[in-house]
Amino acid sequence: MSLDFHLQQYFSKSQISLHFYDTFEELVIICQRHEIDIIILAGGEENIFIKEVEMVSLIKRNMFLAIIPVILFHPSPDEHLVITAYQAGVEDFIYGDWKEKLVEVRIQKIIERSRRDMSINPSTHLPGPTIIEHELSEQINNNSEFAVAYADLDNFKAYNDYYGYYFGDSIIRLTARIIKDIVFDVCREGFVGHIAGDDYIYIVPQDKFEFISKTIIKTFDSLIRLKYEDADLDRGYITVKNRRGVTEEFPILTLSIAIIINHKGMFKHVGEMSKMLADLKKATKLKPGSNYMVERRSKY
Repeated sequence: MSLDFHLQQYFSKSQISLHFYDTFEELVIICQRHEIDIIILAGGEENIFIKEVEMVSLIKRNMFLAIIPVILFHPSPDEHLVITAYQAGVEDFIYGDWKEKLVEVRIQKIIERSRRDMSINPSTHLPGPTIIEHELSEQINNNSEFAVAYADLDNFKAYNDYYGYYFGDSIIRLTARIIKDIVFDVCREGFVGHIAGDDYIYIVPQDKFEFISKTIIKTFDSLIRLKYEDADLDRGYITVKNRRGVTEEFPILTLSIAIIINHKGMFKHVGEMSKMLADLKKATKLKPGSNYMVERRSKY
């Protein structure tokens, strides 16, 4: 029984499409035209199957394809072939008898792990947008009462332009570490995510958001001064050309935090929260210095 048959049986009830290819060039075209979750290669004779292992090497050397997990299938491979395949970069090697449920679970878990890893921010190692949305959806669907906070650095672009990418990235990592350490020190059940750039999310019980937010701001304001040269600290600002090309003075970095409380099933989906958080963040950033602001209005 062919691998094609097994895959079509396995995915028959899923909203997913299968794409078949014969050459590396065809695979590249498929991956450029579609969002591919996994690449599966199969073979029978070992002297022919080594070509599949060579294709794994091609895939892993291609910047566009390298992030897609690869599975190899062979009914009875030589041990050296299995070792060579893993050295080439394959994520999993299925061999021996095709045990339906076991193979299904292995394929599914590789796809889930890949999607999770793709949503982890490489700089801070915090969960990214996909996991953040999933966490919020779970909390809302479970009718949990919680506070969600949207933290954003003020005037980060100016700092990044002035000191350079290396020091800018250190600020991103420092802020993530401050938020993560304080949230998890106060409540192990908390959640911290990195939306992108200098934007972060944390989700905590509603009775703890105030203490956590005040502590984050106090810690940030204290440590951020270590990221400036003495002359800039003494002056109290840096001078950078803004987006219009005009030289402007930018104060020492501060942190703005917008907070919304989900109480008694107030929100039904993430989009409602996202819109209110974005608006509240804008209002918070208008205030001088580091601040947090809680949305007191009803949902709109």
